Amino acid sequence: MDPVGGLLDPRARGAFLLRSLLSAPWSMRIEDEAPLTLVAVVRGSAHLDVGSSARLDAGGSAHLDAGGSAHLDAGASATGILPGDVALVRGPAPYRVADSPATAPQVVIGPDQVCRPIPGATGRPMGPLGLRSWGNDPEGGTILLTGTYHSPAEISRSLLAALPELVVLRPGEWDSGLIGHVIREVDRDAPGQEVVLDRLLDLVLITAVRTWLSRPEAHPPRWYTAQDDPIVGAALARIHARPDRPWTVASLAAEARCSRAALARRFAELVGVPPMTYLTEWRLSCAADMLMRSDATLEKIARDVGYGSPFALSAAFKRVRGVSPRELRANALRQAG
Repeated sequence: MDPVGGLLDPRARGAFLLRSLLSAPWSMRIEDEAPLTLVAVVRGSAHLDVGSSARLDAGGSAHLDAGGSAHLDAGASATGILPGDVALVRGPAPYRVADSPATAPQVVIGPDQVCRPIPGATGRPMGPLGLRSWGNDPEGGTILLTGTYHSPAEISRSLLAALPELVVLRPGEWDSGLIGHVIREVDRDAPGQEVVLDRLLDLVLITAVRTWLSRPEAHPPRWYTAQDDPIVGAALARIHARPDRPWTVASLAAEARCSRAALARRFAELVGVPPMTYLTEWRLSCAADMLMRSDATLEKIARDVGYGSPFALSAAFKRVRGVSPRELRANALRQAG
């Protein structure tokens, strides 16, 4: 498993996937704290802003400028999206999606996708409109597709950190035909349909992320670009696939078909750390992911990530991350509760 694959591992299972059917005016403030959300326009148009000053006050009203339009703080991201566009919104900061920058939010979407109407807001009421459908008008001129990942894997955190708060890909930059497959499946109610939708959402997300990371203006992690190097890429592939193996610089160099000195020098140059340091970081990231996402014993986790005993894993974890594996798991359970 590589870090890009880690974005989807565990893969989406019952990920939130919804089709929104909307007639103007409409505006939603999203406060679900999700680490990653995908928004695509199927029909019509929408306006997205992240980091906006169009905040809600205590009474539930949006702060607008003197002309009645929402305005952006320095560093905020905002854009219009059209059919075929796909937007990636990196959380957990709130964002707003609306028919226009001037439309004040009518509802707030909180954690677990709980919808709260804003008192005094104008416009049609919003609510369920059928299987995996929601909005204010079944015949609405705008159709959005929203997919939300609630808890990406620990090993993908550096990848997510490389994304800006808002990424928009236009038709021609990526395979926008994938959205059509999702739309055809989203309103079906067939055996195994949730699994079908989860896998389609995974495919859309990973395609969009890879497309963004290939852009000249993107700043992917150094390990991501190093995967294209014939020597370092071979070593990274072995580490990612089998962290449980007793890797050494010599054994990794043998897999990469080069000398130990050549591997050590090139690995540090491209990745920024020596091979054994990266191996330790990868093992501990894999262990952290298993600690937070499974009830596997510490002994099994230690064995799966290449440590000879739970004690050895705990010592490495405490030394590098400053907390013990048990403390990490307890904290994760406390936050989930």
